[in-house]
Amino acid sequence: MSKPWRAGYLPGLRAEDVQWQPLAFGTLAIEVPVLRPEQMRALAQGVRQAAARELQALAVSRIIEIIDAAIARLLDPRDPYRQQAERLLPVVTGYDAEMVRLGLAAFLQTFRAPQLHRFVAEDFANPKVLDEFQPAAKGGWVRAFGPQLLVHSWAGNVPALPLWSLVCGLLVKAGNVGKLPSAEPVFASLFARLLAEVHPPLAGCLAVVWWKGGETAAASALWSEADTVLAYGGNEAIAQVRAQLPVSTRFLGYGHKLGFGLVGRAALDTLRGPATARLAAHDVVRYEQQGCYSPHLFYVERGGAVSPRDFARYLAAELANLQRRFPRRGLALEEAAALAGWQQAAELRALGAEGAELFGDQHTAWSVAYADRAQGLAPTAGGRSIVVAAVESLDEAVALVAPHARFLQTAGIAADPRELFRLSTLLGHAGVTRIAAIGAMTAPEAGWHHDGRFNLLDLVRMVEVESSAERSADRLAPYAQEDTA
Repeated sequence: MSKPWRAGYLPGLRAEDVQWQPLAFGTLAIEVPVLRPEQMRALAQGVRQAAARELQALAVSRIIEIIDAAIARLLDPRDPYRQQAERLLPVVTGYDAEMVRLGLAAFLQTFRAPQLHRFVAEDFANPKVLDEFQPAAKGGWVRAFGPQLLVHSWAGNVPALPLWSLVCGLLVKAGNVGKLPSAEPVFASLFARLLAEVHPPLAGCLAVVWWKGGETAAASALWSEADTVLAYGGNEAIAQVRAQLPVSTRFLGYGHKLGFGLVGRAALDTLRGPATARLAAHDVVRYEQQGCYSPHLFYVERGGAVSPRDFARYLAAELANLQRRFPRRGLALEEAAALAGWQQAAELRALGAEGAELFGDQHTAWSVAYADRAQGLAPTAGGRSIVVAAVESLDEAVALVAPHARFLQTAGIAADPRELFRLSTLLGHAGVTRIAAIGAMTAPEAGWHHDGRFNLLDLVRMVEVESSAERSADRLAPYAQEDTA
């Protein structure tokens, strides 16, 4: 086994004063920090103080410049931080190295300065409200204040995912402490170190920590210091975090979601049908269906030149092609067992249900289960397993997903413009919060409203100076004339 790589970022703490626990990823060992409650509390207090001193004094446009400089380095294949990411992330996640390289490049580009300015503008008509009091439309003045200490509990299903919330925390000028996921402790550690190198005054304004799931002493010490907590992961993990927080702490949880696609007749002629299947295959393969936006089912409308069954065949062929270019990551024992069970159930349906068919088997690194009749939305077993279900119309598909509103987030659509906006209205009523092109389901745009919420507005307090206070202050100014009447 190679020399251990140390994760985490602990400003103000000496490495020799910290206990380190190794996590094994094949031949790679990564050491994560295990802090005592008093160390966690001191770290959190130091981050809060540093943010008040350094980060809150910066204009939001300057913060964007700093983030952009860090992202530019991560986009440079010659940069040591980018090279570490490309070397470590495939080993830690099991994803194909080329998929990681391409995925990182596309993902990081959404955090360049132009995109971040749009990101801020999505939530604030006047971004200067993050810097100073600004005129309010109703009269008076208003300013947005971020948390003094924002704590992130990150999930490790998608590489580099912590960047979303960490950038949000920086843009609202909060002190940030992030809890590493055991499944992917690399990227957040790298980014924190890089940001401190790009702009040293920010070195103490964020920290990256870890604790083992179920251990509450260090976690409780951190929760007690936080103004706001963001948590990502499965619904059970989200519930556990919520239960541990003081009642006065603001909590924003992002739990498990299911993605699906709608393919209309307009996308099913002999030219567009195969091309749409190719795009759908990329959505299945990218991040191995681990993201909350990954598809598990495609509803395909009858009546096109390419039938739903033919679409399933095209999709299977494209998944086979992508397996040669981007081999599927190795599956853990429980994942392999779940996938085998899903394939067996699909085989039984193919035998018993008229028109059903399974493309792929236990010897392929992908599976497409075709259903010749409409069926409800349900998760597959992952591992590049996908359902294609025929529907008479896409309205029928909307009715089938609506009962699962609390699990809905991303829908991919291939339809003409009139259908796009008509269906989008129906999907919005059903609970969907993000509608993307098929092929872009796993690549959200900068500033997207995660689960239909505001990324930055949900983190801030709006402080108002009312017109009455301004008028009263004017009467007390040195230049005010005393009323002698």
